[in-house]
Amino acid sequence: MKRMTGYLCLALAGLCATVAMSSNASVTAGYAPRTSPVDGEVVPVEDSMHEFMEYVFQPTYLRLKQSMAAAPADNKGWKAVKSDALILAESCNLLYGRAPKEHGEDWVKHATASKEHGAKLYGAAKAKDFEAATGAWKTMLDSCNSCHKQFENGKHILQP
Repeated sequence: MKRMTGYLCLALAGLCATVAMSSNASVTAGYAPRTSPVDGEVVPVEDSMHEFMEYVFQPTYLRLKQSMAAAPADNKGWKAVKSDALILAESCNLLYGRAPKEHGEDWVKHATASKEHGAKLYGAAKAKDFEAATGAWKTMLDSCNSCHKQFENGKHILQP
């Protein structure tokens, strides 16, 4: 009986090792980071700012725009506003490492303003204060649009 238990333990250990190795391979298959981050360096997965904005910010903005069309009727509605507000505010942190060489300090100011107003939107949504949320939402979009005006020649202007 002890021998059978020993064989089962060995078989189980081998199975665990095989699963661990194969699951690790499937997670990294098809993706190879360009470089490893060194000393906190931001290493973007996507170099194109257009692609980054289109697939990180735009879907969240569009959901939030719909959620902010009227005061949320229930906790589910407020949760949607809180979630998207937090995603947008935190995503602004990703902009710091993407500042252009020219006028980079302006870029950082726009990103900071957008993040701060997004954080206010998140806080207002946590408090279920639609009036404050609406003000923060519009101010956040003004910050985003200021950046778009400077760096995109006025393209991609966002509407509340």
